[in-house]
Amino acid sequence: MRLNSTFFHLFFFLSAISLLKAQKAPPNLVVIFMDDMGYADIGPFGATAYPTPNLDRMAKEGRKFTDFYVTQAVCSASRAGLLTGCYNVRIGILGALGPQSRHGINPNEVTIADLYKQKGYATACYGKWHLGHHEKFLPLQHGFDDYFGLPYSNDMWPYHPGVLHLPMEERLKRWPHLPLIDGNKIVNPQVSGKDQELLTTQFTERAVEFIEENREKPFFVYLPHSMVHVPLYVSNKFKGKSGAGLFGDVMMEVDWSVGQILETLRRLNLEKNTLVLFTSDNGPWLSYGDHAGSASPLREGKGTMFDGGCRESTLAWMPGTIEAGSVCNEPAMTIDILPTVAHLIDAKLPDHQIDGKNIWPLFTSDKAKSPHEAYYFYYGNQLQAVRSGKWKLHYPHGYRTMAGKPGGTGGIPTKYSQGKIGLSLFDLHADVGESKDVKEKFPKITERLSKLGKTFDADLKNSRREPGRL
Repeated sequence: MRLNSTFFHLFFFLSAISLLKAQKAPPNLVVIFMDDMGYADIGPFGATAYPTPNLDRMAKEGRKFTDFYVTQAVCSASRAGLLTGCYNVRIGILGALGPQSRHGINPNEVTIADLYKQKGYATACYGKWHLGHHEKFLPLQHGFDDYFGLPYSNDMWPYHPGVLHLPMEERLKRWPHLPLIDGNKIVNPQVSGKDQELLTTQFTERAVEFIEENREKPFFVYLPHSMVHVPLYVSNKFKGKSGAGLFGDVMMEVDWSVGQILETLRRLNLEKNTLVLFTSDNGPWLSYGDHAGSASPLREGKGTMFDGGCRESTLAWMPGTIEAGSVCNEPAMTIDILPTVAHLIDAKLPDHQIDGKNIWPLFTSDKAKSPHEAYYFYYGNQLQAVRSGKWKLHYPHGYRTMAGKPGGTGGIPTKYSQGKIGLSLFDLHADVGESKDVKEKFPKITERLSKLGKTFDADLKNSRREPGRL
């Protein structure tokens, strides 16, 4: 009798252990966020001038999002939308904050990192922050346990090629020296070109170390690279290797970085429980020519709300959960990541209004549809376009354009021209380049989208919040 009892308890104990092991741990998240990368700058979206084998593999093992957007085609505004789940206009972050800015992300905003802290995750940011450079605005004050990177864009310094002919005293009147920050402390007050050559590697190594250190607990890693924003810099291990100039070399190093992250997850047997997202903050800075990427076949680039400025080549990877080699053609946006994360980890959404919605079905089902009736595209405070399904309506507005001219060479930009567009409707399924206005053929759709946008714009501007201020 005692023998049977002993076997029963042993069986119960072993079954309990097996059940605990079988229970899935909370999912990890890695977001790799590029800077100024064009829609066609990686192999899965058309790049052929240089190899991107790790991104190619990521696409083959995961899902391509062909119609994935950012809130605004400029640095700080785009990051604000990603991290808070809000249109950046709602939270008062516009344009690109610089070293003279005295505002940043409000401490009352809830970031993706804040959500993860609710659930005991380890959180880290390695790369370009760009939501305020004063201490109260930095990552450690907004849900992140660790931070190493640049507080704003890597061209906000006195070494831009266009000012090198000036004495340093004159250059410093335009831009101070660029600092590198670890935690809340400036560890290099004068970042040089040689220092910038090391940044992609350093950000990647810190991310890998963080994943290794937190392999036994859930984690969130935000990896916002400073590349391929000009000025372009690359480490010696990739210098001259692409055969496609400096831009190609830099993209090869970015691909290497992605490979390091994915290989680390595989090595630690974390790949099936980690969602990895790869996307960009906006499209290419076309005036820089051979130091900029390509938005082909989309129209325009950074600084415009045509799709070349705000539609980003996006990959999602989570083997065993996301179907290999799959494609999502539904519209989606960075504002949706925060509520999707909240769904995945059962975290409480912010009490204040956000704009994103849970799009997890778009990651796992070929039949899922966008939960949004429409997405709204602002530049500055101006609502410039609305997308609903395959339709995109532009309101009358001005925009910068290369107007068919080539960009600059060697890191020196050429000047933009100014273009204007009237009220225009585009069928993005038939006309991805937004070139054929069909509003006369579809007046009811034009009227519906126009009213949607005006109603949303009025509501947003009546309920928007202030940024944080010094």
